[in-house]
Amino acid sequence: MTYTPKSSPPPPGPGLPVLPAVPAQAAPASAPPSRPPAHTPAPSTPPTGPRRTAFAEGIDQLRSAATTEPGRLRIIGALLACLVLAFGAVTAWQMTDRAAAADDVLTRSQPLSSDAADIYRSLADANTAASSGFLAGGQESAATRDRYERDIHTAAEKLVNAAANADPDSPSTRTIAKLNRLLPEYKGLVERARTYNRQGFPVGGAYLRYANEKMQQQMLPAAEDLYKKENQRLGADYAAATPYPWAAIALGVAALAALAWAQHRNYRRTNRVLNHGLVAATATATVVLLWLVVGHTLARAGLNDSFDHGVRSLNVLHDARIASLKARGNENLTLVARGAETKKVGEETYDAYDYDFGTDIKALATHLAAAEKLADDASGERPVTAAMGNMQEWKKRHGAAREQDENGNYQQALNRVIGAKGATGECFDSVDDNLRRALAHEETEFQRAAGDGRDALTGMPAGVAVLAVLGAAGAVLGIGRRLSEYR
Repeated sequence: MTYTPKSSPPPPGPGLPVLPAVPAQAAPASAPPSRPPAHTPAPSTPPTGPRRTAFAEGIDQLRSAATTEPGRLRIIGALLACLVLAFGAVTAWQMTDRAAAADDVLTRSQPLSSDAADIYRSLADANTAASSGFLAGGQESAATRDRYERDIHTAAEKLVNAAANADPDSPSTRTIAKLNRLLPEYKGLVERARTYNRQGFPVGGAYLRYANEKMQQQMLPAAEDLYKKENQRLGADYAAATPYPWAAIALGVAALAALAWAQHRNYRRTNRVLNHGLVAATATATVVLLWLVVGHTLARAGLNDSFDHGVRSLNVLHDARIASLKARGNENLTLVARGAETKKVGEETYDAYDYDFGTDIKALATHLAAAEKLADDASGERPVTAAMGNMQEWKKRHGAAREQDENGNYQQALNRVIGAKGATGECFDSVDDNLRRALAHEETEFQRAAGDGRDALTGMPAGVAVLAVLGAAGAVLGIGRRLSEYR
């Protein structure tokens, strides 16, 4: 029995013609392609996210490099070099500021403060000389006249110097401009007072009192304000020069710690005790840190000594000299005014200038006592003690002169004030001369101590910068030596 597949055509039956087989026709070439099934998904493109930043790629590279020892060494070398350079840069920056402030203390701020005190002293002394010459009348001595002219010239010269060193828009500049405007006005009033006094006109006394009023109420307060501003400027320079550079010190300690860690790590991995480059970097960082700490400590000590035993004593002595000048001026004006000016204190009425003289003498005694305590050696103490004795004698002679004036003996009182011998003028001159010598001594002490403080910082910024570069180079070379072992 024969098996016939179902797909085969049936055999032809009897009587039926056999038709030839027709071959299947191929699909025409122009027929469109068949569509894909509806359920088949279209091909998709891969999703695109935000582009990564260079910083993120750099982090990945560092992370990749940190997985190998050469990569870790490169990172360590770069960090060590940056840390040493940062230590040197911050140290140079802070020491530059402190060295500049210390130099300003010595060469700018304190001299300008002394100039401001000299302006006050010159103006007050000119006022005193003017009143003394007025009392002498036509018998005014050439020495008194020269003293007055010298004081006016000194005040004008110091004002020019102060104007040249003051900031253009600072309050000191406005004060200096005010004094420059008032000085010729005051001088004109004094000349008028002298002219009328020589002619015997009483109006000369009025002009002199008016000049004194301008001096006491406008010029001396302005000069005192200038003195205070320059002292504040001096204090600001001290404040900028003396603080410890904590930022630089902290970076120095961090740099030394990092270098020590790197050398310890090198020893554990290679069993080599020393790496010449890292040792050199550690040595330079140590030198910089020691130079920083020791140098600034010495500078700070010198500057503090110059303030405690120089500036403080100078300020007190300047105040004492100013008080003595004001006392002398008021003593002279007591005789010029002849009771025309009075002051009521409580229930009592006093001569205004004599009352102010008593106030100034008390201030002088207070300042001299403070100066005597601040004097730290015999050379500074002797003139202050002598000035204290001169002041006591001055008070006694002034009391005798006032007694003569109150009893109507004006000429006797005048002789006891401006006479050639045994007058209060001798005591005033002695006080002023002793204070001048004390000021010269303290000025020398200040310059010595402040100079030592400034010199302790000399060359530090430049030297530190050079050592920091050498230290960073040593760190890089030391790490480079280790990297060469992997090639």
